[in-house]
Amino acid sequence: MTASEPRAGLAERQAELVAALVAGGAPPAGFAPGPLAAARAALLRKRAGEVARHWPLLAAGLGDGWPATFVRWASGRPTSGSLRDGWDLARTLRERGALPAAGAEELAVREAGLRYDGNTTPRPRRLPTVARAGGAVAVQIAGRVRLLRPAPRPPAPPRDVGGDPPDAAGSATWISD
Repeated sequence: MTASEPRAGLAERQAELVAALVAGGAPPAGFAPGPLAAARAALLRKRAGEVARHWPLLAAGLGDGWPATFVRWASGRPTSGSLRDGWDLARTLRERGALPAAGAEELAVREAGLRYDGNTTPRPRRLPTVARAGGAVAVQIAGRVRLLRPAPRPPAPPRDVGGDPPDAAGSATWISD
């Protein structure tokens, strides 16, 4: 047995462990499933935080549902980096009709300023570009990106303050003489 053979076996086991933790691979032999699942969940939460730093409007638009939405999408997918993971998630949500307005605006601005094919690193656009996402429209001219039209937002539900119904003007309080 040469010195490189044990290292090759170690490298294979490490690759299996990494695949199990970040790419949804099967748990390698000899690893307890409970701690492995806990480590996988912690890595997905960390990854969601990294993506939220690159895509703050997308994360804010999903609100409390952000971590669960990201974990469902990212489970079984190896990372491509935080910027690209967020971009891919935003495109997936757009295809499903589940992209929040703030995320649509962020996606339109990114797609106007950068060219990303889903496989390679995003690169700056050189020519003027118009990008649309979820009703939002952004334009890039001479390297400057502007949001021309924000995404439509659903009307806010009336707030119930003190149990009284809102008046005809939509106010949550009654004005008396």
